[in-house]
Amino acid sequence: MGTVAGTVAKKVVFKKIADPLTPRYICKQENLNSSPIVTYKKMKSSSMPGKISLISKFAYGMGDVGCNFSWMFVGNFLMIFYTDVFGISMGAVATLMLLSRFWDAINDPIIGSLTDKTHSRWGRFRPWLLFGAPITALLLVLTFWAHPDWSQTAKVVYMAITYCLLVLGYTCVNLPYGTLCGAMTQDIDERAQLNTSRSVSAMIAIGVINIITVPLIGWLGNDNPKQGYLSVAVIYGLIFAACHLFCFRKTREVVTIPPQQKLDLRTQLKAIVQNRPYLLALLGQLLFGFILYGRNADMLYYFTYVEGSANLFSFYSMAIIVPSIIGAACFPQVFRWTGNKGWAASIFSLFTGMTLIMLYFFSPKEDPVCFYLFAALSQFFFSGFNTAIYAIIPDCVEYGEWKTGLRNDGFQYAFVSLGNKIGMALGTSLLALALGNAGYVSNGEQNPEVLAIMRHAFSTIPGVLWIVTAFCLLFYRLNKETYNRIINELKNR
Repeated sequence: MGTVAGTVAKKVVFKKIADPLTPRYICKQENLNSSPIVTYKKMKSSSMPGKISLISKFAYGMGDVGCNFSWMFVGNFLMIFYTDVFGISMGAVATLMLLSRFWDAINDPIIGSLTDKTHSRWGRFRPWLLFGAPITALLLVLTFWAHPDWSQTAKVVYMAITYCLLVLGYTCVNLPYGTLCGAMTQDIDERAQLNTSRSVSAMIAIGVINIITVPLIGWLGNDNPKQGYLSVAVIYGLIFAACHLFCFRKTREVVTIPPQQKLDLRTQLKAIVQNRPYLLALLGQLLFGFILYGRNADMLYYFTYVEGSANLFSFYSMAIIVPSIIGAACFPQVFRWTGNKGWAASIFSLFTGMTLIMLYFFSPKEDPVCFYLFAALSQFFFSGFNTAIYAIIPDCVEYGEWKTGLRNDGFQYAFVSLGNKIGMALGTSLLALALGNAGYVSNGEQNPEVLAIMRHAFSTIPGVLWIVTAFCLLFYRLNKETYNRIINELKNR
């Protein structure tokens, strides 16, 4: 790594050289005042680490248990909490979901860059879990603290402040947590196992949340939804904090980058543009967020108003929990067959879409066997996709380091997080706008147009979009053979 003496103006250029996927670029800093050129070659990472201990894999998975006790609770229950408990209009909720993404566009890259610049005795990413998790747990409780007697203006202001702070807090924890995988190992198979542990743990957590939350709200609230939601938020906040503290305690960062690497925003963005596998992963995350969270926000509306009972949501969740665990555990085998994580994700996505479309033709009350069969199959394939799409990201970081000479794990994961959140915002806000324009009535009887939107948002619309996602990921070309060659080159530089 070269150094620059004095304070001189600099610019960054990329020189093209051969690349098996696309032309490769070496990042160079040139002195505009005619001083010698400084070339930023590959930052010497530690040698490829060996096996990760079982307890570390388990602890990493527990981190996503904590994430889901916060974010999946938000994704599945916050919108109906706002409209049916807090008494906020669909239009205000839709507007918040859209405008909050401008906030994400600011804070996600900033947090990502800050994690890359963090240097502590615990590493770059783990300290964020230690300090961020308790604060975020408190913000979760405040977000689900309803004030239905307030004026509409006061409600909207409170909703905007608490939600935006919660999003910031979650970013400060989830972004470093997701990036931590790439800092724990450079072995592609170990990373696949780490992400399998993460996904299996997440599927168990999601299943538990979806099964117990509705009855828990009723039990803890004594049929008072306001008190019920607040009590559940307290419990889930404690679980969120405890899981991340355990993850912090039992994981280690072993992949390092030189502390002297200092890059401006333009340089990092230019490096990302040259990372084609990463751009496909980013597109996959955008579609993933749009489909998943849009459908999740619709599910409780669907069971409450289309099928006539919110309790059916718990039965549905019980039917899909085991298939979701099995599906997540099947990812390593599909990856071994394909040798390409993007293609593995594409296969899972295709079958997720096909089985979701079939749900449109069945009802849990009239055709329970067929309904729950296709529900179980769709969740099996979705869980495999969920594992694969997150397993892709650390490999793209290595590819980008090899191609451009820059390693910025946190910054890249920030845009993955942002893409997922933009998808979430579009999915939930479009659902809210569609329901509001069709004449949705809180806690009342819905007209046929509203019910039709709820049905299609549960089945056909996400089904078609999963098939589109499968097609996009067929273009992912960073396979296992190419990745291992890249890692060997990085080690030998």
